[in-house]
Amino acid sequence: MQLLVFSDIHNDKKALEKLLAVDADMYVCAGDLVTWARGLDGMAELLKPRADKMYMLPGNHESESDIARVCEKFGYQNLHGRSVEVAGVHVAGLGYSNPTPFDTPGEYSEVQIAERLRPFASLKPLVLICHCPPKDTDLDGVKPGAHFGSTAIAEFIRTYEPVRFFCGHIHECEGRDVMVGHTRGANVGKRGYLVDLSTLEA
Repeated sequence: MQLLVFSDIHNDKKALEKLLAVDADMYVCAGDLVTWARGLDGMAELLKPRADKMYMLPGNHESESDIARVCEKFGYQNLHGRSVEVAGVHVAGLGYSNPTPFDTPGEYSEVQIAERLRPFASLKPLVLICHCPPKDTDLDGVKPGAHFGSTAIAEFIRTYEPVRFFCGHIHECEGRDVMVGHTRGANVGKRGYLVDLSTLEA
């Protein structure tokens, strides 16, 4: 059961086409398909060849309502704040980021992030997909000493230990695949990340 997670396409049609050419059983667009919600319908339409397997989250450049609308329009699944069971694994998603200096459309306070993650705490084994990375890790550092991830996501991962964690948001960390406590985490970016869910163990 192959899961392909990608994030932060930001209107890059060639990158998206390359990802969609990869064969998988489930695709998760983990936010920021576009920038400032511009051109969302046009980019979302490119996902149609994988429509029956496509799940979406809002990044900080899209709102909940933006993603709900395109999912309804094109027949995709909205994973924001929800979970699905696939191959015996719970795949849960939470879009948006913690507050940024840019006042983008999709931002939560740390309290809101913690509240929205709480329903996933009892799911085992859990694959957690968030737009935002955990703070003070190798997944959220823009440069040494500059970390902009979420404290609530970091606390959730260290407390509940998902078997895998995927994120985007911080472009400088794209492609990093590291341990966060006992959880293996990756910042997928627009390169994407392919994982076989059937090989994961709780």
